[in-house]
Amino acid sequence: MGLAIIFIAQFLFMYSNTQTSQLQKQTTNFLQHPETITETALEALRQCLRFHEHRYYILNDPLISDFEYDQLFKALEKIEASNPAIITADSPTQRVAKSLTKEFPAAQHLVPMLSLDNSYNADDLLNFDRKARELTGLDTIEYCVEPKFDGGSISVIFENDLLVRGATRGDGESGDEITTNIKQIKTIPLSAKFSDYGLQQVEVRGEVLISKNNFARYNQQLTEQGQTPLANPRNSAAGTLRVKDPVEVQKRHLEAFVYHVSYYTLAAGKTTPKELTTHADALEMLWQLGFRSPQKEKTVVQGIAAVIDYCNAFEIKRDDLPYEIDGMVIKVNNLALQEKMGMTSHHPRWAIAYKFKARQGTSKLLNVEFQVGRTGAVTPVAKLEPVPIGGVTVSSISIHNEEYIKEKDLQIGDTVLIERAGDVIPQIVKSMPDLRTGKEKPIVFPTHCPVCNSQLFKEAEEAVWRCINIECPAQVVERIIHFVSKDAMDIRGFGDANVRKFYELNLLHDIPGIYTLDLDAIGKMEGFGKKSIDNLKVAIENSKQQPLNRLIYALGIRFVGETTAKTLANAVTHLADFKNFTLEQLQALEDIGPKVAGSIQHFFSNPANIEMLYALEQLGLPLQNQKKQLVTAHLPN
Repeated sequence: MGLAIIFIAQFLFMYSNTQTSQLQKQTTNFLQHPETITETALEALRQCLRFHEHRYYILNDPLISDFEYDQLFKALEKIEASNPAIITADSPTQRVAKSLTKEFPAAQHLVPMLSLDNSYNADDLLNFDRKARELTGLDTIEYCVEPKFDGGSISVIFENDLLVRGATRGDGESGDEITTNIKQIKTIPLSAKFSDYGLQQVEVRGEVLISKNNFARYNQQLTEQGQTPLANPRNSAAGTLRVKDPVEVQKRHLEAFVYHVSYYTLAAGKTTPKELTTHADALEMLWQLGFRSPQKEKTVVQGIAAVIDYCNAFEIKRDDLPYEIDGMVIKVNNLALQEKMGMTSHHPRWAIAYKFKARQGTSKLLNVEFQVGRTGAVTPVAKLEPVPIGGVTVSSISIHNEEYIKEKDLQIGDTVLIERAGDVIPQIVKSMPDLRTGKEKPIVFPTHCPVCNSQLFKEAEEAVWRCINIECPAQVVERIIHFVSKDAMDIRGFGDANVRKFYELNLLHDIPGIYTLDLDAIGKMEGFGKKSIDNLKVAIENSKQQPLNRLIYALGIRFVGETTAKTLANAVTHLADFKNFTLEQLQALEDIGPKVAGSIQHFFSNPANIEMLYALEQLGLPLQNQKKQLVTAHLPN
C-alpha cells in the first residue's frame, strides 16, 4: 500500500470484534457512499484509516484492498485541503509511521522512506503538473517516467564502495535489517565503485522482485513436491526478504531494481558529481556501477502530456513484461528542482505514482466444489460472487488442499480478499474472520472420491488427498486433457470440452484412442464442420512428430515436469527402457531425487502403462530417442 501509518495510542492496538465490525461497516459505507464523507464525518474517516493502517502495517492482515484504502486516504486529503484549519497533527495525512513489528534487528534509514502520492487517471496527473509548475515557476517541466515495480521495497547502504547494510522499508523511518538476504540477490553488487564519483557513503533505494518465469518455475517445483504453491510474485518477494534461511532465499532467485539515490556523503575534497544533477543521470550512474536500475525502462519527456501518453502505452504492454508492475512513477527530473519543491510528511512533492487498474477485490465465498485431477489429487475449488479484478471477472478459484483451507481459515460465507497479478492465476489472499456474522459454515473435506466414490488416501508427508482408483473417470479424462494440451502433445482442436464430450459419448476411452478416433462419426455431430475435422486430423498426425521429451511430459507422470522430461528423454534410447531402471539409476540423473525417482519407477513398473506405450508406438508415435541413437551410431568400435 505504501502509505504512512500515524502514531496510534496503545488502546488502539487491540480492537475487539465489535469495534472491528463497526469500523469495517463504516469503511464500507464510506466506499459505497462517498457523499457521506464530510467535515462532520472527518474523525470517523480518520479512525477508519488508522484502523486499516494498523491492520496493514502492524498486523500484516489487511481487510480492504490497496485501491479501496487509497480512495479513503484521498477523500481525507481532499477534505483537509479544502479547509486546512481542520488538519490535526495526528491525521494520517501528516505523519510517517512509527510502529514496526520486529522479527529482525531494527535498522534506521538515513533519510525516511516516504510513500508516493497516488493517482489513477490523467486528471490527477494534470493536477500534479499544475502544482509542480506553480512550485518551480516553470511553464514546462522535464519528467522522468519509470515503472512502479510491484515487490518489496529495500534500502541498501554502501560505505567506501562496500555493501554494509540492507533493510526493508518497514514503517518508513526504520525497517528490518536483512543484509544477509540482500547479499543473495545477484542483481545487487557486493561492491560498487562509488568512489569514482567522489562518493563515500551512499544509501540507495530499490524494489525486490521475483520474475514471472522464476515464480512459475519455483511454484512448479513446490507442486511437484506436493507442497502448496505461493500466491503471487509480489507477496512472495516481500515475504522472502524475511525468510531466515539465506539458502532458501537464494533458491527463489530474487531480483532487484535500484531506482533512487536517497542519501550520500562526499569524500574529502570532492564535489557533487554531474551524474547527480538529474534523476535520469543518477539511474545511468547506478547502471554503470553494476546495479539493475530502470535505465532501459525509463523515459525522459517534456511536459505532462507526454507523461500521460507514455503511461498509457506502458499499461498496454504491462502483461508482456517479465516482472510485475502496478503502475508508473513520475519524477521531476532535475534534482535541484526536487530540492526546491520539497516534501510533505507523507510524500515528496516532486514525484507521484500513476496506478494501473486495480487487481485486488473482495468477494463472498459461496460454495466449494471438489475436483479430481489426472493424478487422483482432489482439489477444492472456491465458488465466489463474481468480482472484476484487473479486467477479468473472477468467480472460481482453486484453494489447493485441506491444509490451505485451514491455513487461510476459510469458511463458506466468508468475505475474502482476492488478488490477480498479471497472468498469474487468481488467489485468495486471506479470509476476514472479523466480518463473520455467525452464519458461515466450515468446509468439510470429503472422505470418498466425489466422482467414483472410492475411499481417499493421503500420504503422511503430503497435504493432498487422492483417489487411487486409476480407472476413475475423472482421472482418465484429465490424463487425456493433459496429453493433448499445448505444452504436451499440442493437439489443437481437442480442448477440455471436446475431450469430455467424446468421453461421455463413448467415442474416446483412453490416450491411444486419440489416434483411432472415429472422425467421420464426429463430423456428423452438431458443431463439427468439415474444416474443423480436417484441422483436428492434421493436428493428431502432427503430434506424432513431437520429440520424446514432449511425449514423456504428456504421459502425466507424477512430479515429472517439462525440465525433468528432457532429462529422462536424454537418458535412454527407447522409452520402455525405464522399466529396467533401478531407483539408484534414476536418482543418478540430474535433479531427480528420491520422490521423483519413486514416481517414475512406479509408472514404468505398471504393465498397463508399458502396454499403453507400445500401443502408441504401433500407432506411429516414436518412443526412441533419435539423438541418442545418432550419437551411438557414430561411436568408434
